[in-house]
Amino acid sequence: MRDAVTGLIGTYDITGRYLDRDAIDSLKSYFSEGQARVQVATMVNANAADIVKSSSAQLYEEVPELLRPGGNSYTTRRYSACLRDLDYYLRYATYAIVAGNTDILDERVLQGLRETYNSLGVPVGPTVRGIQIMCDRVRAMAEAAGIRNTAFIDVPFDYLVRDFSEVSI
Repeated sequence: MRDAVTGLIGTYDITGRYLDRDAIDSLKSYFSEGQARVQVATMVNANAADIVKSSSAQLYEEVPELLRPGGNSYTTRRYSACLRDLDYYLRYATYAIVAGNTDILDERVLQGLRETYNSLGVPVGPTVRGIQIMCDRVRAMAEAAGIRNTAFIDVPFDYLVRDFSEVSI
């Protein structure tokens, strides 16, 4: 897994350049948010089950047909799979928050997922909505903890949403 620092240095190394003003500013920004990134990861770790549970409850309230016969969360097995997937997205989004880099999302989450969801007939809309709800919950927790700039929280969640939304599953 690459983080913001190794990714930036790797890019400059490949091109044989010294770090310029933009690179230094990028590093300063990453390190200035470091404490907040770790604090958010700690909050998510302590509250992951509640985040997934409350996010799924809101999702099923907004899209109740998912729980009805024929819906993609109908039956205990499918419902459990949905909760498992939401937890999976939350965990990897948290890794990306700490790393300040979304590469892990491509490597561990998104590669092969489209094919799997296609073969299972999983609708992308509710998946995207569930990810957005979790992002809102994590951001609200961070703000309640006094973290003022929460823009870094949105980055991995938005990346997942964008990737899912670009594909017709």
